[in-house]
Amino acid sequence: RRGDVHKGHFGHVLVVGGDQGMGGAVLLAAQASARTGAGLVSTATRPEFVTAVLVRSPSVMAHGVNSGLELQPLLARASVLAAGPGLGQSSWSELLLQQVLQAEQPLVLDADALNLLASPAWHCQFSGREVVLTPHPGEAARLLGCSIAEVQADRFRAAQQLAQRFAAVVILKGQGTVIASPQGELALCTDGNAGMSTAGMGDVLTGVVSGLLAQ
Repeated sequence: RRGDVHKGHFGHVLVVGGDQGMGGAVLLAAQASARTGAGLVSTATRPEFVTAVLVRSPSVMAHGVNSGLELQPLLARASVLAAGPGLGQSSWSELLLQQVLQAEQPLVLDADALNLLASPAWHCQFSGREVVLTPHPGEAARLLGCSIAEVQADRFRAAQQLAQRFAAVVILKGQGTVIASPQGELALCTDGNAGMSTAGMGDVLTGVVSGLLAQ
């Protein structure tokens, strides 16, 4: 980075999630985004989790939201959106996701954002918008309407199908993570280890990807 830059040069990530019982997920994603180098990071989560976010990561701008309308001014200030970590599938979750999907910024979708998207009532595709989906095999199977065994039998094909169906970049997690673009490009990540099989790792990935997009 040049010596005369400031935080405004490196994007503003808004992480949306953290429903009841899952406040740590949005915190992990926000912290990962900040550590990856995003200039600014905000969270939109349940009001009761704001204190925990600030105690763990005081540089993160933590906001408690109760409705989709309360989310709108936060969306307007962000340059990259990340939705899904700890989002849940409640009415609160659905209201927030509706607002996120109607926005125009680059977007990372994970976890329950993908599970909600798998419902026919939510189906959409993102042509013209920079979007990254980060499903594990179970979420990929729900999005494709098939079994996990079918996804694992041909992970390259599953990732390609998702990328084309949603017009988004897809990161299909697992041993040998597959990255697919809507244009047919494929990449294989051979890094990683069994120690990554732990709760919160996907939330961290969402934060890393959104932090890189912001820059």
